[in-house]
Amino acid sequence: MTPPAGSSATDEKDPAADLPAGTTPYYARMHKYIKRAVLVCLIALVIEGAFTLPFMAVWYGYPTLSLTEICSGLLKVRYSDDTLECKVPYPPLGPPEGAEGKDTARDEWGIQPVPKYDRIGFRELVRIHEESEARKAAQQQEDSAR
Repeated sequence: MTPPAGSSATDEKDPAADLPAGTTPYYARMHKYIKRAVLVCLIALVIEGAFTLPFMAVWYGYPTLSLTEICSGLLKVRYSDDTLECKVPYPPLGPPEGAEGKDTARDEWGIQPVPKYDRIGFRELVRIHEESEARKAAQQQEDSAR
């Protein structure tokens, strides 16, 4: 069999020419599978992240509480300090999140910190928020009666 006109037997294509830089023909198939696996994992992480925040917001009481109130409630429980509030918008040169409440936390600090705050159940932040509002209202009534 003769080669087609205009080509010669020495014009064979180099198999490494089609591969990305740094990939040898021996590892080309493995690199293809690794690239696919990484892409699948990244897509799964994006989907998980997209669904995590809405479900967590509903778990903590979103329709009743705003996201800022949920954030403040979580700070209060985490650092055992009823004066902590989430700042929205956060000041650009402010302290790192949680730095101001770290000394009030009941956690055991060390190489591996051990949290000592109570776990928050389904919509429990709503109850905690309502109790806090009731205490504030009772305090205001007591102050105005004096």
